[in-house]
Amino acid sequence: MESFYALALIAGILVAFVLLVLIAIYHNSFKVEIPPDADQPLKLRFYHYIYILMEILAKNLESLGVFEEHVLIRLLVDGLPAGRDSKCFIKDLHFDEVPVRIYCPRVPAANKRRGVVVFHGGCGMFGSIRSHERICRYIARKTDSVTVSVGYVLSPEHEYPAQTLDCLTATMHFLKTAENYGVDPHRIIVCGDSVGGTFAARVCQELGNRRDIPKIRAQVLIYPFLQALNFNLPSHQKNAFSAFLSREHTVKFLLKYLKKDCSMKDAVLAGSHIPESINLKYKKWINPDLIPEIFKLGYKPPLPSSFLPQVHEETKEVVETRLSPLLAEDAVVCCLPDTCIITCEHDVLRDDGLLYKKRLEDNNVKVTWFNVEGGFHCALGFFGYGILSFPSSSKIMNHTVNFIKGY
Repeated sequence: MESFYALALIAGILVAFVLLVLIAIYHNSFKVEIPPDADQPLKLRFYHYIYILMEILAKNLESLGVFEEHVLIRLLVDGLPAGRDSKCFIKDLHFDEVPVRIYCPRVPAANKRRGVVVFHGGCGMFGSIRSHERICRYIARKTDSVTVSVGYVLSPEHEYPAQTLDCLTATMHFLKTAENYGVDPHRIIVCGDSVGGTFAARVCQELGNRRDIPKIRAQVLIYPFLQALNFNLPSHQKNAFSAFLSREHTVKFLLKYLKKDCSMKDAVLAGSHIPESINLKYKKWINPDLIPEIFKLGYKPPLPSSFLPQVHEETKEVVETRLSPLLAEDAVVCCLPDTCIITCEHDVLRDDGLLYKKRLEDNNVKVTWFNVEGGFHCALGFFGYGILSFPSSSKIMNHTVNFIKGY
């Protein structure tokens, strides 16, 4: 027994030493700005450091040929398994070969229920049905809705736009077969966080003018990623070094998702991937002047960047509406359903939501908007973990549930 404790102590010392070495080598990676008014700043900083350590460890294991970097990050993002749920029937199915998990309240319904389709976040590379298990159970219970969690394929194993196409396929299947699950096909809502919000926005755009299937009733976009043209908006500057998703991480993950060379990161950050003609074309929709003044404190217009044709050619997907739904034409936007947009104060993507809110309102689409003060990107991912969670996690979830219950 004494030898066991001695070995455990030695192992602990070795692990601590390795971690200290990694911190010393990659100390710049730990640069983070946690505002004093952020949601539980000490806890947030601690979680961020754990994430960065895991990211560094994954990067080193990949360089050693153990496994690819994204594998370890996926394990972290998926979180802890949820326990049994006595209030929901839960079943795994496939909608036209796309894996889904359906959550149906056990309490009998007097009438057909509403349906909610959930697309998880995770940059198109991380996250899963498991990562959003607690979220989907809560939505099903609190809104008395049949909730469908979509397990779309991930990059890099499956190339863009396979993720969006999976979400579209699963949604269309549910719209056509809703009554088989006790759901009113005219009361189906789509919901997504981060890149899941991208997919939700794009699914609604793709189906807005369809007449052969029921219309989506509403959409919920939680701190969505909606454009890849301009990474120098006020929220990008203010939250450039925010926890979990910094400005640099945003572009790095974008390039990885598209399976592009990450050496182009600085050029994309500077805006060198977009020619002036395209910037001028979309200036009416992507422009810091469209952001309310209260959110522009400290904003400084960026210095002009030199256009790099090669980078533009390599990243031309960024002007596609499947990746940048904010670029959809007015004829598409005006057909969108009622929308709930949830943004977070300390989120690099906050202004994507604000710009889309304005576009929708300009096209007479009903918009409900909540800005979570103290909130940060990825906050929803901590929902359902008790004291390990954050108040902003519950605020986001409560806003979502209250909106859904109105439909």
